[in-house]
Amino acid sequence: MKRVKSKHKSTYRSGLEEVVAANLKAINIDGEYEQHKIKYTIPESKHIYTPDFRLPNGIFVETKGRLVLDDRKKHIFIKQQHPELDIRFVFQNAKAKCSKNSKTTYAMWAEKYDFKWASKTIPQEWIDEKQNDLLA
Repeated sequence: MKRVKSKHKSTYRSGLEEVVAANLKAINIDGEYEQHKIKYTIPESKHIYTPDFRLPNGIFVETKGRLVLDDRKKHIFIKQQHPELDIRFVFQNAKAKCSKNSKTTYAMWAEKYDFKWASKTIPQEWIDEKQNDLLA
């Protein structure tokens, strides 16, 4: 948010904050503007993930044209909370960057978080993979 310079050489985030600060100063009260930090935790929220595909051998396949930040976070949480699941990605463009200013591609992100991935289609070896192989 843009800061507003007040006539009192202090910096405020809005005109209202500037007015309130001036009112406090007029009655000789030090309002201690943004001097304190208060930690808090956002409470847990429950979500449901619906994978795109489940192969007969139990492999889940998520197809992604875009892998936005919320999806990346979601899949990290799912992997942490369900390590028994084998979730893999098929990217439309595995060389796409995670964001405009990132050097990380979708493929690099998947490898960093130990997700198997493929480009454009499900590899035949995933389809041929036996369910017992998933537990090894």
